[in-house]
Amino acid sequence: MELRAFLKNRDFITLDGAFGTSVLKKYPSNYDAIELFSFTDEALVYDIHKSYVEAGADIVTTNTFSANRFKLKSKGYSVDEVVKKAVSIVKSTGAKYVALDIGPLGRLLEPLGDMSFDEAYDAFKEIVLAGVAAGADLIYFETFSDLLEIKAGILAAKENSDLPIFATMTFEPNRRTFVGVTPSAFALTVSGLGVDALGVNCSSGPDQMLPIIEELAAFTDLPIIAKANAGIPEFIDGKSFYRVTPKDYCASLSPLIDAGVTLAGGCCGTDAGFVKEIKTLLSQKQRLKREPIKKTRIASQGKTVTFDDNFVVIGERLNPTGKPLLKKALIENNTEYLIAEARAQLKAGANVIDINAGIFEVNEAQVLSDIVKSFNGVIDAPYCLDSSEKGALERAARYVAGLPLLNSVNGKTSSLEKVLPIAKKYGAPIVCLLLDESGIPKTLEDRIRIAEKIISHAKKYGIKKRQLVFDCLTLTASAEQENVVNTLKAVKVISEKYGCNTVLGLSNVSFGLPSREQLNSAFLSHALAYGLTSAILNPLNDEVTGAVDSYRVLYNKDKNSEKYIAKYKDKKKTTVTVSSDAAKPAEQPNGAKTEPLIEAIINGKKDETRKLSELLLETNDGMTLIHGYLIPALDRVGSMYEKGTIFLPELLLSANAAKAAFEAVREKSPKAVETKGKVLLATVFGDVHDIGKNIAKMLLNNYGYDVIDLGKDVPVETVLKAVRENEIKLVGLSALMTTTLNNMKETIAEIRKISEAKIMVGGAVVTPENSKLIGADFYCKDAIDGVSVARKLL
Repeated sequence: MELRAFLKNRDFITLDGAFGTSVLKKYPSNYDAIELFSFTDEALVYDIHKSYVEAGADIVTTNTFSANRFKLKSKGYSVDEVVKKAVSIVKSTGAKYVALDIGPLGRLLEPLGDMSFDEAYDAFKEIVLAGVAAGADLIYFETFSDLLEIKAGILAAKENSDLPIFATMTFEPNRRTFVGVTPSAFALTVSGLGVDALGVNCSSGPDQMLPIIEELAAFTDLPIIAKANAGIPEFIDGKSFYRVTPKDYCASLSPLIDAGVTLAGGCCGTDAGFVKEIKTLLSQKQRLKREPIKKTRIASQGKTVTFDDNFVVIGERLNPTGKPLLKKALIENNTEYLIAEARAQLKAGANVIDINAGIFEVNEAQVLSDIVKSFNGVIDAPYCLDSSEKGALERAARYVAGLPLLNSVNGKTSSLEKVLPIAKKYGAPIVCLLLDESGIPKTLEDRIRIAEKIISHAKKYGIKKRQLVFDCLTLTASAEQENVVNTLKAVKVISEKYGCNTVLGLSNVSFGLPSREQLNSAFLSHALAYGLTSAILNPLNDEVTGAVDSYRVLYNKDKNSEKYIAKYKDKKKTTVTVSSDAAKPAEQPNGAKTEPLIEAIINGKKDETRKLSELLLETNDGMTLIHGYLIPALDRVGSMYEKGTIFLPELLLSANAAKAAFEAVREKSPKAVETKGKVLLATVFGDVHDIGKNIAKMLLNNYGYDVIDLGKDVPVETVLKAVRENEIKLVGLSALMTTTLNNMKETIAEIRKISEAKIMVGGAVVTPENSKLIGADFYCKDAIDGVSVARKLL
């Protein structure tokens, strides 16, 4: 039976268990790439896969988790060879379905790292094509943390095969991934891309997955996957040991099935015994009947906006029409200006940021996509991609880390045929303008006719009504006063008759009239009463945002008026500005003062940080700048990261800004940046994931330490040589994969034989408990902890 039909006809599907930790039972350490066992110990690989088939797994994954061009570069095998061999072994076991297993590439994507989206896409494409040629039945992306990376993989699979696609991410205890992705953002994004099932894998035990599964179920109609670890590994007699038994595992898995999971298996620490128990559990359960999702939602990687729950404010200030400074910033590619504008709107209450690059002086498609790339992970809000050009919309939508709102399509047949396929491809809601070949209609009846045409065409593309957000088009009161009310009437009909959300651009109503803010505010108040659910407006305008805040109270959207009270209880007349004054400290709401340089670092403004540093160095020495400004700024950033008020993207932006300040100090006063000591960093042998190590390197450098970075997949001998030659007093080791934890233990043991250096360890598989068991001196849950250890010792 074809897999999609199998998915549709079966209440539950049993997945397999771990592969890597099963290999560890025979090879606890001293191996290279685990994917090469398909050649060096084919019998072992076959036996592991066969054990899952015999235990009742419907789908068995290939030994290709890290079979990408980066991991295999120096291993003597091509991606095609490894994938072909791995697929053939699973097929030989008699498995019902063979899943091509694809894990992360081990590098951060831009703007956080050095890998472009297109480079990631090409790497995934190579794996997908090899899997298709080898005869895989589906493509399974697992253990991802970066939403943009898994999006690149899914697009590579969709555009180069017609195989079903599964996608799972791994989440931290705070219910976010390592880079700050929420379950809702993941569910919306990959559901929109058209995967066949989604869910969670790895993370920790199934007992901690329930809130994540519940959130996924609330944001997708798709089948949900759960493949948890058998708890956290411990070390006993030099080997990894998982205390969770198959029965314990299934006792925790049962509530996940009740919450909507229909595909269940195991990750690290599980084996055929777990799969057999899972199969039995599933045979005893009844599938949850989930209600279809009917709400209109968009998302950035860290924030989801639901139109139906509250009035949505779409900030309009990144539209260059009539804004010479913004136009100049677009021409000069001044991303700091654009980021500052976006942040100012969010601070003032915007929920979504409209992005428009429609000026003749630039390539609109290029600039719009470049803005999206620079905003990803930095602007914590969904985007409204605003363009009349099909190419610009399509290109920008591709690079969004999340699910955007597309702006726009209209009732012209040519527009519908060009733009609706983009909305379908990405699953993105789309603004629908009520105009057609005849222009903007004057009457209510003509507007409704156009709305019905758009709904009909959207249905042909498989686009649901909840994805359509109708712009009933605001007419100018000074020229068409008698027809302004028809806009409001159209809002009411579309909302009540068709159940669709609506949006209006406010400023047009007051064009050519005095006291425009007053008229805009009054028009918005009327539109809200007619059922308007969103508007494109200037959130820095107090009169307009005041109307929105008042509506939320009066229509019971702002429960107990909590947000209204918090915003207005101490309100004084203020003016919000985007740029900072380099000469004066900024006044804060609590009356305290803070230095502009510190604020620039905290906000990740690299260029501004450099300029302010150079200005301060005219009257201060380098040591004063470092200890009076840079270190306090980094300490505040670290504290914010620890508290969860900012996430990895913001942390890296701040670190890059601080780096610019240090460079200014180094040029002006080289002696001020003398090293505080040497720190040796390495990702252990067999592990190619060095994202965490690279973050630690960046922060340690910023704090004045000389970092010797050995890179990833580092043999023990290389570490020992570096420790001896550089008289190292502090070593930092990192590991992401459970299968490399023993390699970390061996590396530590060998260091102890030649050096008294202290050793700190970190990574996804490292815990405070097992860090002690493998002999480390310090456990670091993140890069901030690593800096604390260095400050303590050096």
